[in-house]
Order: sequence, then structure tokens, then C-alpha cells
Amino acid sequence: MPPTDTAIVARGLTRTFGKVTAVDRLDLTVGRAQVYGFLGPNGSGKSTTIRMLCGLLLPSAGEIQVLGYRIPEQAEALKRRIGYMTQKFSLYDDLTVRENLEFVAAVHELDRARSHTRVAELLARYWLGELRDQLAGTLSGGQKQRLALAAAVLHAPELLLLDEPTSAVDPQSRREFWDSLFALTDAGTTILVSTHYMDEAERCHRLAILDRGRLVADGTPRELADALPGQVFVIDCINPRAAQDALAQFPEIAAMAQIGASLRVLGSDGADLRTRIAARLRTAGIVAQVETARPNLEDVFVAATRLVPAPASERRA
Repeated sequence: MPPTDTAIVARGLTRTFGKVTAVDRLDLTVGRAQVYGFLGPNGSGKSTTIRMLCGLLLPSAGEIQVLGYRIPEQAEALKRRIGYMTQKFSLYDDLTVRENLEFVAAVHELDRARSHTRVAELLARYWLGELRDQLAGTLSGGQKQRLALAAAVLHAPELLLLDEPTSAVDPQSRREFWDSLFALTDAGTTILVSTHYMDEAERCHRLAILDRGRLVADGTPRELADALPGQVFVIDCINPRAAQDALAQFPEIAAMAQIGASLRVLGSDGADLRTRIAARLRTAGIVAQVETARPNLEDVFVAATRLVPAPASERRA
């Protein structure tokens, strides 16, 4: 049994689909009452991992304990203690907001008095009161998101698993959604959330970066940025595209990205790299200012997902 301050422990977690390995020997530890983020490109194994953790998908190998329950053996007993929200709206379009929540309450076998109290509480908490009699299918993306979250937490789960829940909503709705998540963790709920958004990943207490089914980085956003191998530079010049072309074959540069009128560069370690980049630009006739920058989470993501070698099984002989 895991320590009481640990919500999820997975060791050697693996899932294959035929010859494809979707999750590859994943080790994972998630503490209680925190937001733990999954960050990774499409096909990195985030959704597959979440489905195994909540007992919806059998692992091919490995061990899982969630809230002290062995998964998949005790998945049925775990169901009442977790909430699960997918990126696709999964409630009933032809029921009203209130009817959807009452239906979920019935599924969780809440008695009439508890159901009435809990539905009223969540309608108020997630700004759905004025929408209670509106059909769910007519709601905006942000409103559907709030309704889905209300449904996922209606039975007061200890653990909430969210699979890219903000993929189809506007920035303001995402901010409001994350405020709601932190309110839940303040009340003791553990949240595991997958995301594509760097600003959301920065909000997590702790973060795992997945690539090709493997865990390639794990830590707080600050820890991951501080541990980034190499250096980051920002190049200010009149033509960032020309600067990128001039540095395209520079061997110590791992990645470049134009950010507005600047060029952000991820390079290897080396005391004189900044000087040599500036010299290369001068040789190309480009007047530029090269400054050292603090690594951000996007730099970490690029380094972890682009620069880590593929598993031996994926390499050509």
C-alpha cells in the first residue's frame, strides 16, 4: 500500500497495441492534494496512461496503485472515489443542465436530499444557475466545460483525472477552469490533468513530460527549467528569419523559434557559445543583439521531446 500522502503509484506501466508500444515502462508517483500535469505531443501516451490509471484500460505490464487500490483488480471499488473528465463533452445534449447533474447523481446513488443539495451547490459554484433549464447541447464551449467539471466532482471524488479538458475553450474560460481546479486541491482533491498548453503546464504543482510512451522529465516547472541542459539565448535583430537561416547549420544549436521580432535559441553548453553565435551573424551581415535568457517550460519541452534519442526498437538498423 502506498504512503497516505501518495495518491498514485505506477511502476513499469506498459501498454501495447499489436506491435505499437503506446506506454513504455512508465514509473509515476503523484502526491495528494496537488495538480499533477501530463505534458506531451499527440501520440505520447497521455490518454492511454490516464485510462489505465482509472481502470478503463488493462495494462500490458506493470503495477498500479491508486488511492491504495490495486488496479485493475480493484478498479470497481475505486470508481466511487475518482472523477474522470475527457476532452470530448460526454453528457447528454438533449437534457438540461440540471437534468444532467441529477442523472449523474442518480448514477452515483445519491439519495434525493443529498442530490438536491449537491446539484444546487454545484450550479452556484460553477456559474450555471442561470443556465439550469437550458439544454446542454446549446451551451458554449466554456459552459459545457463547467458543466462537465461539475458532473465529474458531483460525488466529491478524492482524485480527479482530466484528459485535455480545455482543448476547445477560449483563454478566459481556461483561466476560470484552472481557478476551479485550485479550489478543489485546496479542499484536498488530487488532480491529474493532461494538456497541450504551456501556460497550463506552468500552473501545475508538478509535471511529467511524456514522449513516445516514455517519461522523459518529471519535476516542478521550476526544477525542470533549472535542470535544462544547455543554454537559451534571445536574438534581437531586424530580420529574425535571416538570422535563423544563418544559424541553421550551427552544430551547437539544438532548436530555434521566432517569437515576434526575436529569435529564441536553445544551444549546448559552452562558455563561448554566445560569442560564436554573434560572430556567425556578423559574418552573415546581420546586425543583432544576443542575450542570455532564462529557460522556460517550452525550452524544457523541446529539449525533452526532440533531443532525447528514440528507443532502440524505433531506430533503423
